[in-house]
Amino acid sequence: MSVLTLAQAVTEGLREAMKKHDNALIFGEDVGKNGGVFRITTGLQDEFGEKRVFDTPLAESGILHMSVGLAQEGFLPLPEIQFSGFIVEAMDALIVQIPRQRYRTGGTRKAPIVIRAPYGGGVHTPEMHSDSLEGMLAQIPGLRVVIPSSAYDAKGLLLSAIESEDPVFFLEHLRLYRTVKDEVPDGYYTVPLDKANVVREGKDITLIGYGLMIPLAIKAAEQLEKEGINTEIIDLRTVSPVDYETIGKSIKKTHRVIVLQEAQRQAGTAGQVMSEIAERYFMNLDAPVSRVTAPDSTFPFGLAEEAWLPSTEDIVAKVKEIVEF
Repeated sequence: MSVLTLAQAVTEGLREAMKKHDNALIFGEDVGKNGGVFRITTGLQDEFGEKRVFDTPLAESGILHMSVGLAQEGFLPLPEIQFSGFIVEAMDALIVQIPRQRYRTGGTRKAPIVIRAPYGGGVHTPEMHSDSLEGMLAQIPGLRVVIPSSAYDAKGLLLSAIESEDPVFFLEHLRLYRTVKDEVPDGYYTVPLDKANVVREGKDITLIGYGLMIPLAIKAAEQLEKEGINTEIIDLRTVSPVDYETIGKSIKKTHRVIVLQEAQRQAGTAGQVMSEIAERYFMNLDAPVSRVTAPDSTFPFGLAEEAWLPSTEDIVAKVKEIVEF
């Protein structure tokens, strides 16, 4: 066991994958000698060589379309998109090419492509760097979307994604890169995809979230406990597809639920999750399904983002509202 940040855990996951799979390739903007803008790939080019870890031009469309061809020729592409907001340049690859490979070829070809990208606010990046676009990605059939909230999960989920032989978009929250630390097993291990994690057990209300919302929810739960409100927290981990079985078990116990996301109310995955909950578990609810999100506006410049982003206080207030309904 080593105590690692989420960023270090991702690096270790990539290292383990490169050691296990001789056909694995890491590529993207500045991922080689510089180790990427957040230094996630630092040292990997020195360890595995320039033919397996290499820089590309500043062309997201080229990066992802090249990934399609490499996968068809037997490689295991692990491309990095420098910031998730830049994927709009590559939507043809994401919607038309990558997720359709198995179906298009009658199952004779796979698409073992794991696309990594940072996302999220709270670190004062310029516009387009902090957007939460997971809701848009989750609407692409055939594309799995994974978001870790801990270092342990980051390494294990990344290795599971690489083993899956299907396309995965792996989102890493900027604010979590170096603000969370966990004990992370040395060597190779996996965390199952498509399986939510009950981070904290409770009996009064269920909080469902992912990414940065999980540590915020834990802080909120600790405050609420002092006021006699016992909160259960579910980390989705995979936001497409969603583990509704785990969600259902929790709702049948607590009978109240709030979905948390950093994305705007009209964006993210909260709306879809709430809709499914209402359709599947309506008779188990004692209060309306609710949510905590950012407002429906463009992501603000750095000086305003702390006021714009959902907070622990927002979660506490919403929990009290639903518990007292």
